Amino acid sequence: MIVHILKEIISQKTKGMNIALIGYGRMGHEIEEIAKKRGHAIKITIDVENSSDLNPGNLKGIDSAIEFSSPESAFRNISICLSAGIPVVSGTTGWMKDYDSAAELCRQYGTSFIHASNFSIGVNLLFRLNSELAKLMRNFPVYKAAIEEIHHTKKLDAPSGTAITLADGIIKQHEAYDGWSLEPEKAVSKIPVTAVREGSVPGTHTVTWDSEIDILSLRHEAKNRKGFALGAVVAAEFIHTRKGVFTMSDVLGF
Repeated sequence: MIVHILKEIISQKTKGMNIALIGYGRMGHEIEEIAKKRGHAIKITIDVENSSDLNPGNLKGIDSAIEFSSPESAFRNISICLSAGIPVVSGTTGWMKDYDSAAELCRQYGTSFIHASNFSIGVNLLFRLNSELAKLMRNFPVYKAAIEEIHHTKKLDAPSGTAITLADGIIKQHEAYDGWSLEPEKAVSKIPVTAVREGSVPGTHTVTWDSEIDILSLRHEAKNRKGFALGAVVAAEFIHTRKGVFTMSDVLGF
């Protein structure tokens, strides 16, 4: 059933949108390529050099904004778009202290907003599997959870937003954990998280449940950034005719 839904979402044809692309690094380039292949137009591109071009005047005629910038500029970028009534898809991590304010702006200006720590369809399947496994593990306390994430050396935040989402999924389902830590030896009730920065790795996330007799693991390894970019464009297609605050679970139907 889930496979059928995903195939339908990815293959469905959406009327071409005018997109504001905010952040033009490696992810921005991937998003641009996939958006054009799916019949959309990139009408304005914002990066560090022209950040002042992101203003209400330049957003006229934009159907949706896709924002992959930096933790320092994300909330400003998102706020400008939402205040102009533009639906926003944001994949920037490291700014979540302002998430509730962004959601409130979305409601105030009657538009739509979705943030995800990871737009990859495969990773969102991992989130679902992670939650279900954590629920099962409540009955098997001999297993202890741990998370490792590996990313390229230019990634600014650690641990990754995806690792934090995985940790939150376990915490919600398993009463033995009340948080996560990069220094696991300091709190037995925290999920140990290891953040590795090396080479040009797009992103690898592994959740392990370790006991004295065996290890059970869930792992997602991105081969490139195309999966992240496709998910972001699909999310933009989903929200641009809707109003409200959404998640990738809403987009993918599970």
